[in-house]
Amino acid sequence: MLAFVGLVWVVVLVRLNGLRSLSKMTNFDFVMTVALGSLLAGAAQATEWKGFAQACLAMVGLFLTQATAAYLRRSHEKVESLMQNAPTLVMRDGKILHDALAKTRMAESDLIAKLREANVLDFGKVRAVVLETTGDVSVLHGDTLDETLIENVTRVDRG
Repeated sequence: MLAFVGLVWVVVLVRLNGLRSLSKMTNFDFVMTVALGSLLAGAAQATEWKGFAQACLAMVGLFLTQATAAYLRRSHEKVESLMQNAPTLVMRDGKILHDALAKTRMAESDLIAKLREANVLDFGKVRAVVLETTGDVSVLHGDTLDETLIENVTRVDRG
């Protein structure tokens, strides 16, 4: 019974805080999702209402912390840069950027797998590949690239 109530409680909190609550946009969001899962498991395993209430109260604290962090990230660039890694360019104009792969600890075989997933048929059509802050890989391919799409992306230079 407590597991069901705990699950309903999480749904209510997500509805109040918004869908971003369980997104994977930043490292902080990932930690939020893991911590929420742990607290829900604790609530589900509670044998008395006191332990259940403590877990539910901790969930509220977690959501308030996330909302505060999101506000601070939007309001202050310095907070944004402290809380989030920068996306990194790992391929540009058909050329694999090996220094960037090394810096991000990404294997070339993983990059090629992502190119296949994106239905890339010709390296020459790949305008940019970005390792995003979430760990996802964005493949931008076609005839042209609007540079706005990569203006805030880190470029790793040799040396």
